[in-house]
Amino acid sequence: MERLAGSDPRQVGPYTLVGRLGAGGMGAVYLGRSSGGRTVAVKVVRPDLAGDDGFRDRFRREVAAARLVSGAFTAPVVDADPDAGVPWMATAFVPGVPLSRAVTAHGPLPEAALRMLTAGLAEALVGVHAAGVVHRDLKPANVLLALDGPHVIDFGIARATDGTTLTSTGSVIGSAPYMSPEQALGQHLTPASDVFSLGTTVAFAALGESPFGDGAGAAVLFRVVHTEPDLSAVPESLRPLVERCLAKDPEERPAPREVIAAVAGADPGAPSDPRLALLAGARPGGAPVDMPRLSDGWLPE
Repeated sequence: MERLAGSDPRQVGPYTLVGRLGAGGMGAVYLGRSSGGRTVAVKVVRPDLAGDDGFRDRFRREVAAARLVSGAFTAPVVDADPDAGVPWMATAFVPGVPLSRAVTAHGPLPEAALRMLTAGLAEALVGVHAAGVVHRDLKPANVLLALDGPHVIDFGIARATDGTTLTSTGSVIGSAPYMSPEQALGQHLTPASDVFSLGTTVAFAALGESPFGDGAGAAVLFRVVHTEPDLSAVPESLRPLVERCLAKDPEERPAPREVIAAVAGADPGAPSDPRLALLAGARPGGAPVDMPRLSDGWLPE
């Protein structure tokens, strides 16, 4: 967490902001506290985008999609005002670090952590899909490694599975290295698209980079659609499952509940506490994944 800069707001709705958790092209996320002491993550839209009616509509849809989702491995919405001068949304605060940051800083996760990551993401998708939503942007930056397991965040481009459009129909929106072939082609998406993204995210955690490589967006999308991923670093116990998740045909991918069952079958003796796996270390014999301290508003290691 970073200290607030001079340009950062100090109050959003009923929440006093105490630090900056992150920022992106569309806004920033702050650590906020209510007058009663409740800690939340407050997503605030950039002021220059607040006047864009199209973007404001998109933010309203994000709030609507996020409100539908609940579950142990997501961050539920607790408050929002998409019609404020500067729109904002508050979600339950998840003390953790993004998977992308953990892997970049410490290297690929060990096998036990990969198993728990796979099962945790699948559990999150069970809740997301039960709410009738396709996330459409599951990727390492949208996965928080917390003390109780991985949490899926950011429903900015989610879409309802009943046909309700949450973003422009037929548009290709998402993160190229982690989207499914059908998403890359701008086709209709089903929950199976998120399962593909689960596979790419787990492969990233094992490899240290996208299984489809880096480069220009168009080149990466071509590889997603036409070539096979690099799964050489995925442990043998998980590789067949990840291969199924990354099937080009969405009908050949397992459902999230099948993923959970397959992980349990791959290693029935795996530790039951997610912390034992996710905080075991970045690699065998390596340094543990850092968790910010309580003094910074996060849970201790």
